[in-house]
Amino acid sequence: MEGTPANWRGRWRRWRHGPSARHALMLLGWALIVLSPVVGLIPGPGGVFVFAAGAALLLKTSIAAKRFYVRMGRRWPKLRRWTNKALRRHRERAPAPETAARAPIAD
Repeated sequence: MEGTPANWRGRWRRWRHGPSARHALMLLGWALIVLSPVVGLIPGPGGVFVFAAGAALLLKTSIAAKRFYVRMGRRWPKLRRWTNKALRRHRERAPAPETAARAPIAD
């Protein structure tokens, strides 16, 4: 029963949500960010995507990176909107229209 898929999946889930996985993904994120200038030398936009993947991994695993992202977003809100679009985040929504504040229609 040791090699059954259900048992393997359970071990994978436990590892994935543990601190060792978080540290491994954080290390991979830093490695991708460091590697992005080297990939950027190759013709094409590859370095941008490698950097974005590393930054996304850091945002997912590092509390310090999340705090930096929030501070950056407060200082430059236009850049935050573009970054949220790139990360496919839909945090900023337009406020709902106030139906009670509308003036009544005169007959």
